[in-house]
Amino acid sequence: MGDTAPGDAATHVLGIDSGGSGVRVGVARTDVLGGSAGQPPSWSAPLTWSSSTPAAVGDRGIDAAGLLARVLPAARELLHEAGARRLGAVCVGAAGMATLGDDLRARLPDALADALGVRRLALAADAVTAYAGALGQRPGTVVAAGTGLIALGAVPEGSGGGPGGTEGSGGAGDTSGAGSASGTGDASGTGGTSGASGTSVPGSTSGVPGAGGPGGAHGPHGADAPAAHPDARRATGGWRRADGWGHLLGDCGGGAWIGRAGLEAAMRAYDGRDGGSKPLLARLEAVFGPAAGLPGKLYPRPDRPAVLASFAPEVGRCASEDPVAEAILRAAARHVAEAAEAVCPRLESSEVALAGGLFRMGAPLLTPVHEELAARLPGVRVTEAAGDPLDGALCVAAALAADGLRLPRDPALLTVV
Repeated sequence: MGDTAPGDAATHVLGIDSGGSGVRVGVARTDVLGGSAGQPPSWSAPLTWSSSTPAAVGDRGIDAAGLLARVLPAARELLHEAGARRLGAVCVGAAGMATLGDDLRARLPDALADALGVRRLALAADAVTAYAGALGQRPGTVVAAGTGLIALGAVPEGSGGGPGGTEGSGGAGDTSGAGSASGTGDASGTGGTSGASGTSVPGSTSGVPGAGGPGGAHGPHGADAPAAHPDARRATGGWRRADGWGHLLGDCGGGAWIGRAGLEAAMRAYDGRDGGSKPLLARLEAVFGPAAGLPGKLYPRPDRPAVLASFAPEVGRCASEDPVAEAILRAAARHVAEAAEAVCPRLESSEVALAGGLFRMGAPLLTPVHEELAARLPGVRVTEAAGDPLDGALCVAAALAADGLRLPRDPALLTVV
């Protein structure tokens, strides 16, 4: 940046969160960040800027020029407002970084160096920034649930499992991580975080406006995570994932999964078939109109997963009085616990953090989730995410600035330039 003097001590870091629900930029002081110590984000609120319009995707993937045109003016204004003398590091977390990030990797390093004078840059999948926002650099698992669901985790260097994640006595393997929670809608039905248009970037659980429920990426999270085969997990630098395969192949227990199950139960009641739920049928008609017209309203939509997910809060509202809705949420909880168990590093210090708007549904979902996790992962502490993906981007940037970044490096998930 223009007022940067090479000899000045770095005072601030910059985080950029580019997800399906929009783009956010944050600036925070390095002396109040806890990332390099491996702790969850604990700084005072950073200065932030946000836009509900997601980054454009073109022939070269995520459009670097378009993203820079939006974030650089915001970053300069935030740095000026913060009185930053020198920028220590930048972390850009983006949904779709693995398969859609070629243009970002090619153009961001030089562009950010020229514009802001920064020489330390981390490029991360939003799965990684969600993990860092939830757990900092501690070993554990993050289950991120919005429209979709993904579990990822890690054993950072020096955490007892070694780089790349040595198996513990439980034999579960090396790591886990976080799926994108950026912009995840509010599953309580009170309105989600800022949503974007019906389109979304693959690999995100980001929000969709007006859904009133978990925000929603349409595509699988696989774009932002390495292959699921155990041998492949060990070869990719210490991240391990489960699910996140999109609503057609997986995302089991996520918002779209719950919403679809609830709508199916409603349609069964409409037909008079076994397994139907009259309370859910009543909620379907209150939300969408006559049941017979639902296919015409659902199938032509390009944001079908988000529309399905918008019904998840209705399942939650019915669960206390409707055994069918309660059973749907119990099944969803089993899927959450299965994904966490598949990737959880078996270390004494491991944690499972629950991130994303779906868990704002509260007790109807959280109670069975905690019960299922206790049964499958006895002794593992379950926590709420300490922060969101923008917090995670700032955490990674602060750790990088202090030469303390211990999260596993990975060509697709986390690279340092």
